[in-house]
Amino acid sequence: MQPQISERYLPEKDSQACGLFGVMNTAGERFGGEMAINAMVNMKVRGNGLGGGFAIYGLYPEYRDYYALHIMFERHQLGAKEIVDEFLADHFHVVYDEEIPTNKKATVLNPPVVWRYFVSPRQQLEEENNLSDDEFVVEKVMYINTRIDGAYVFSSGKDMGVFKGVGFPEEIADYFMLDRLYKGYIWTAHSRFPTNTPGWWGGAHPFSILDWTVVHNGEISSYGTNRRYLEMFGYYCTLYTDTEVMAYAVDLLMRRQGLPIEVVSRIFAAPMWDIIEHMEPERRELYKTLRMAYAPLLMNGPFTVIVAHHNEMFGLTDRIRLRPITAAAAGDFVFLSSEEASIRAVAPRLDLAWTPPGGEPVVARLHTRDHLASLARAV
Repeated sequence: MQPQISERYLPEKDSQACGLFGVMNTAGERFGGEMAINAMVNMKVRGNGLGGGFAIYGLYPEYRDYYALHIMFERHQLGAKEIVDEFLADHFHVVYDEEIPTNKKATVLNPPVVWRYFVSPRQQLEEENNLSDDEFVVEKVMYINTRIDGAYVFSSGKDMGVFKGVGFPEEIADYFMLDRLYKGYIWTAHSRFPTNTPGWWGGAHPFSILDWTVVHNGEISSYGTNRRYLEMFGYYCTLYTDTEVMAYAVDLLMRRQGLPIEVVSRIFAAPMWDIIEHMEPERRELYKTLRMAYAPLLMNGPFTVIVAHHNEMFGLTDRIRLRPITAAAAGDFVFLSSEEASIRAVAPRLDLAWTPPGGEPVVARLHTRDHLASLARAV
């Protein structure tokens, strides 16, 4: 019989922390993917090759008025594509579709078939259901992801797109030929080190709904509560991963309810009750109201996210900053990253770099210097 060994003497769990990177040109000028790709290469040790991905904004100017659906189909269930094609034809005007170009020589494992469709909702259906275009698209995305086996919509916004899969970020970039084919004014990127869910093509980051995308480092322990709350509003988490709830929560609060990130950050990373009690009366009442009204959307646990949508990119950490984020600026470029080294690797001459406080968003917006507000709070 082998002697039992106490846990305290077993090797430590091999764990890392995912790598995040975002870059925005606040003048709105489109640029290639070299900065985002090379920044992720600089942080390769933060991932383990089980997930990488990119989100790009300003991607499809020739189809900017149409929703760009990126859909992956599992190769052993290719009949799913016929079902999806019929479903889309029933509910949308499909103005163009094609298989997303890929590099067949790239070193990725078991890629699905990835297709893109440029669509607009059929107006008579929209009027019958009294839905806005965005709500109509969300409803149909949820239907495909929950009801059609072998198909998964992983990107559904206008003039933007997500490209992701199993591999290191540079391998995914090579597979989709991102540096050769695409330009945008915002790029966000992620290198995954999965801890609680398997590495598969749909589970890589960014997570997206409409034109909202989220890349995430950390672990949200309130996932169950967050998920059940979001399901009341028609968001269905099919992947059982904490990042998915963050993407849907952002869409609910910022698009449907119209809250600015400065308020949303106080919901996700709310101050402790004992801190709220010592605030000035007006501020104290605001924070109490947010904590009570949106208690199910408090994100417990260590996390850092970079969230993007058209005209805006922001980074946010948990309230005690258990996961790192660095912000920097150089000319019209604003950077967010897990590590300052990755920023300096692609932009050696920075105008400034700083560490944002926990729970305080760094917000970059087109044609503004709003990101400097975070610098003021940091100092």
